[in-house]
Amino acid sequence: MAPVPGPIPPAALPPALHRPAPGLAVALMLCATALLAGTTLIAKALGTDALGPPLHPMQVSFGRFLFAWIAIMTVLALRRPRLTRPDLKTHAARTLCGWSGVTLMFAAAAAIPLSDAIAISFVNPVFAMLLAIPLLGERVGPWRWLAAVIAIAGAMILIRPGTSAMQAGALLALGAALALGLELIFMKRLSGREKPLQILVVNNSMGLAIAACAALWVWQTPTPAQWAGMVGIGLVMACAQGFFINALARADASFITPFSYLTLVFAALYDALLFGVIPSPLSLGGAATIIAGAALLAWRETVHRRRA
Repeated sequence: MAPVPGPIPPAALPPALHRPAPGLAVALMLCATALLAGTTLIAKALGTDALGPPLHPMQVSFGRFLFAWIAIMTVLALRRPRLTRPDLKTHAARTLCGWSGVTLMFAAAAAIPLSDAIAISFVNPVFAMLLAIPLLGERVGPWRWLAAVIAIAGAMILIRPGTSAMQAGALLALGAALALGLELIFMKRLSGREKPLQILVVNNSMGLAIAACAALWVWQTPTPAQWAGMVGIGLVMACAQGFFINALARADASFITPFSYLTLVFAALYDALLFGVIPSPLSLGGAATIIAGAALLAWRETVHRRRA
């Protein structure tokens, strides 16, 4: 799955692997969204002065990959699944995009309200659709173009270009959405070809290597509270990925992925309770517009997949 909050088009996801259990799938997805929003909350705490001197987003990203990798490798050692030969070239491209998206998203979370940062990240399937035209040769019909226009309009409401209210953090979130949209292109290429646990292992291993090299340039000694935060962000992300994959294994992607929008609700709740940030009417309007566009795009993806 994608390393940060945001809906994933059904075409990029594998079909259900177990007997359908929609109730359990929804419960698992609720856990996944609550934890995914929690990772942005921890990133905000690490990137501000809540736990000590602010850490650079690349160092926060390193913590996310390091401790998620430890958790995933522990699961791998216990389960000992049979692994196949991975498509390393596609994995490397996907991981580089994912690491870039994660780092930009963590930077955005520290600079603007969590709900705004996550809402803007929901534009990532729109970027994936646009990038699929030259990279995958896909054709885009009028409904998909309409969905793209709606979602981008919502992002512009939040970014407010050309006004004094425009914030660099919003542009960072838009950059994260672009990187994650490109990651979805490579996820489509891997979908159905490799097992989910293998994809997680390869993705997090490569991501750890990239994040470690980047963190060397900005490293500062974390406080004990910041070390705890970096451990937390990695473990919470690993658990979120586990819940997400298990939800997909028990229901069709077209049914379960719309529940990913609840990430925004949890993020707004966390921000309000812990940082006292209440979304403005303009923020709510922009988020609702983005979700409308992303939901329309997801619906058309589902229709297209059923006809294929």
